[in-house]
Amino acid sequence: MRAMVLNQITDLKENKTPLQLMELPDPEPADHEVLLKISTCGVCHTELDEIEGRTPPAYFPMVLGHQVVGKVVQLGSGVTQLKVGDRVGVPWIYSSCGHCEFCQRGEENLCPEFKATGRDVFGGYAELMVVHENFAHPIPEVFSDEEAAPLLCAGAIGYRSLRLTNLENGQRLGLTGFGASGHLVLKMVRHKYPDTEVYVFARSKNEQKFAMELGAVWAGDTEAEAPQKLHAIIDTTPVWKPIVEALKNLLPGGRLVINAIRKEDYDKDYLLKLDYPEHLWMEKEIKSVANVALRDVREFLELAAEIPIKPEYQTYSLEEANKALIELKERKIRGAKVLTIK
Repeated sequence: MRAMVLNQITDLKENKTPLQLMELPDPEPADHEVLLKISTCGVCHTELDEIEGRTPPAYFPMVLGHQVVGKVVQLGSGVTQLKVGDRVGVPWIYSSCGHCEFCQRGEENLCPEFKATGRDVFGGYAELMVVHENFAHPIPEVFSDEEAAPLLCAGAIGYRSLRLTNLENGQRLGLTGFGASGHLVLKMVRHKYPDTEVYVFARSKNEQKFAMELGAVWAGDTEAEAPQKLHAIIDTTPVWKPIVEALKNLLPGGRLVINAIRKEDYDKDYLLKLDYPEHLWMEKEIKSVANVALRDVREFLELAAEIPIKPEYQTYSLEEANKALIELKERKIRGAKVLTIK
């Protein structure tokens, strides 16, 4: 199979082609696994974290990609939930142990044996992949392959982030950063919480304009003060500055939910500006988001089909994966980026 492969950790400021196109052996499905012919795979900021070593791959070479859409072309022994021809998606959660206390209560995302697609095992920047039938999610017919790919990470993690805000209809929500996940959260909020106003903080004027087009009541710079204090804010950025700036916009008892696996180090000194009485006092909370659980993916796909949520996206060929990654690194973002694999 053809695949875009990462062979080593590298600095994307110096290396604009971190992935190489290679021919790899076709994978074979083991017991309870299926073989997928991949049609699309979303491009996520977490891939930048993998390439630059903030959450490094388990081994090299590694095939990145965790927003995978494809059709089942072969069944391993014992498969009962899927059949050849089924269209499924594979998100960041590739597997978990199934028996620890976290898995038993539906928090597979916290499992000590959690494995991530495209980091701990080969992912979707390729023509084929294998996955256990329990971790492959049927894609609703309402979505094209290109529309479905961003839903598997940006959408599912956005859904989990929104759940963790404990938001009630009519309360005010802030979004700091407005890329693939942020724009899907705004669409979810308009459906689930019709009386909730959404305020968007983004450094890009284009992102601010995009947010207003999608129904935000206000959009301003990352350092701006919102017209009103907010009950909750979701941070989807890769840096520290928006966290500090967001905290000052919270109401007493408000909650900041940080939707990021890692933060980049270059602006970590901004944390020195964190002032307890200004940013944290009055029972403000900070909640991190760790991965996604199976429940998040399945519930979100159902919700997305019901609304329906159709993500904004740009498409690239498999061979253009480096281009898509560098554009993401340089914050050239409107919606999501999706590889189409022929």
